[in-house]
Amino acid sequence: MPATLNPVPPGWYPDPGGSRSWRVWNGHDWTAVTRPFGDRVTTPGPLVVLPALHRLARVGVVAFFAGLGLLVSALAHWPGTASPTPQWFALLASDLATALLIFASVLYALSARSLGGRLVLAAVPVLNVFYLSVVVDTRLHGPAVARRRVPGQVVLIVLFIVASHVQPWLAVAPAFVAFEQARNLGELQERLSGSLGDGRSMTTDEPEEL
Repeated sequence: MPATLNPVPPGWYPDPGGSRSWRVWNGHDWTAVTRPFGDRVTTPGPLVVLPALHRLARVGVVAFFAGLGLLVSALAHWPGTASPTPQWFALLASDLATALLIFASVLYALSARSLGGRLVLAAVPVLNVFYLSVVVDTRLHGPAVARRRVPGQVVLIVLFIVASHVQPWLAVAPAFVAFEQARNLGELQERLSGSLGDGRSMTTDEPEEL
């Protein structure tokens, strides 16, 4: 769609391809997300989405990756391994890591749902971390970019979990992924805040023709 002085706000609109369905316009491009005519369609507005994204960006991202790093380290030095820590410390570290991961997963789930994500995927711990990345990248850049970026994040985290005990430099992997997620969340917050400041609503029960 060519740029205009008054760009169409993100939301659900009749599919420009001619099919009898709604399609999501992310503010820049048409996405791959569709829904048949007749369904009630609601895209959450900035007032609903921004608080969830703010909590996740400030607390949730750090909590998840800190918990993941702590858990991987505790398991790598569990009593009975080549470089063990005292049992009390291993248990304390693993309990703290688990608490951080659960807390962060709840924030990721809330953010994914506030952005209109699927409940099943948003509710699965750990999986919802990468699912949220897909949702955010799709909102910002479209599904093609999300399909390129998110698998790379998954590979980095898997490498960290599997090989960080023999390759300590892999500790940079979760830090890099956390930075990417925090940056994208900040960019989406700015975009949603801009649409709110312009007085535009992203909530539509009956999408209008473009």
